[in-house]
Amino acid sequence: MYLLIVVLVYCLFAKIFIDWKRWREFYPTIQFYIICNLLYNLIFYQHTLWAYKAVTVRWLNHTLIDIAFSFFIVPVVLMIYLQYYPKGSKQFFYVSMWVAYFTFLEYLFYLKGLFIFANGWNIGWSAVFNIITFSIIRIHHRNTLHGLIISVPIVVILLFLFHPAIHELK
Repeated sequence: MYLLIVVLVYCLFAKIFIDWKRWREFYPTIQFYIICNLLYNLIFYQHTLWAYKAVTVRWLNHTLIDIAFSFFIVPVVLMIYLQYYPKGSKQFFYVSMWVAYFTFLEYLFYLKGLFIFANGWNIGWSAVFNIITFSIIRIHHRNTLHGLIISVPIVVILLFLFHPAIHELK
């Protein structure tokens, strides 16, 4: 039930805050985020760092929740984030607010038992990850190649820090 409410809230946000005439401008960055998120779920399938947990119905699992997040919530969030991105000295505050918002939501869902941390991941890592994510989203939107180039070493670092198969190679 909560997932339906969250999706409906973000659909309302989409109606109120998004200039839909500009959707093509944001589409490559939305695809980039979705691909990265799906790759995380594939690579870390047997060793998740975080996972969604449904408490309402048994058939609603991490995969279904993450698909809803990736294809309904993320596009709305990214379009709003990029559409209103400020110029000049307000950028740091703007990114900080989005990072704080997402970190707070994640922590709230964690407290409610709807979000699970595992394998060394915690709210601190999520905050760092949110900083990186929102920064790279902006970079990717401005220059796709730079966003891709910057993402590769970050993925490698995360793999070395958190993926068990890589730890076994040492």
